[in-house]
Amino acid sequence: MKSTAKALVVVVFVSSLSFAAEPSAFGAGDLSAANPYGLTPNEKVILQTKDTLKKVAINTKSQANELDSLRERIDGIQSIVENLSIKSHNNKINLQKLKEENQVNINNIHEFQSRLGEEIHANTQEIEKLKAMILELSEVVDKINAAYVTKDEFNTLVKDVNSFKTLVAKEMKSKRNSVKSSKISSAALYNQAKAYFDKKYYTKAIQDYKELIKRKYKPAYAHYMIGEMNFKRKNYAEAISYFKKSASLYDKASYMPKLMLHTAIAMDKTGDKKHAKAFYNALVAKYPQSKEAKEAKKYLGLS
Repeated sequence: MKSTAKALVVVVFVSSLSFAAEPSAFGAGDLSAANPYGLTPNEKVILQTKDTLKKVAINTKSQANELDSLRERIDGIQSIVENLSIKSHNNKINLQKLKEENQVNINNIHEFQSRLGEEIHANTQEIEKLKAMILELSEVVDKINAAYVTKDEFNTLVKDVNSFKTLVAKEMKSKRNSVKSSKISSAALYNQAKAYFDKKYYTKAIQDYKELIKRKYKPAYAHYMIGEMNFKRKNYAEAISYFKKSASLYDKASYMPKLMLHTAIAMDKTGDKKHAKAFYNALVAKYPQSKEAKEAKKYLGLS
């Protein structure tokens, strides 16, 4: 009897567990539902345990994520620390090099300062010497300025000296020629002057003719010849002066047509057109058949 009763209890308990495991037709006891109901105490314990485990799983997953994040951050910090360590090491090496280089530079600076000091001292001595030289030069310049002659004054002085030398040379030459000329006769001197004229040695010829004028040997011809040579040299004013003197001494000479023609041309060249025309006309009127008269007509525009 007791065995039958025990078996019945077991059947009821198993049946209750079966009902707990399998949901009813109306959803009671469904642990997988969103809001389960009709739960037995055991089912409630199971549901609570399930919720607790779910929360633990969520927390575990969150902690795992946080742990991974922390690990990544730690790895990043470790990488930064390693880089800083490398940089620190390199900085120590560079600092040591800089110290060594600076020590070399300091030695070089000391050497440079020493050399610079020596050069400054040498330059100071040179400057003092230059100052002394400048002082001496200033004194010389002052002396020069005291007796200074400008360039224009110097050129004028040189010109005056040269003119004086030329004048003295001409005077000495004239005296020598006068001495030479005085030793020969007037006739011989006349022939010598004519020979110089023919060779176009006008300077010597003029000197001889002037000597003949002094001796009053054929002075009209001598004046005419000097006038001719000045005419050839284009010294027209000088030529006119000698031509006039020659004509006043002897106006019937055979050379008068030529004298009058050259006088007229010389006047024309010097701008005295009026008197030049008068001479041309006088030449044509007085010596109409001469070749000089034909030349004069050309100047007058008559032929």
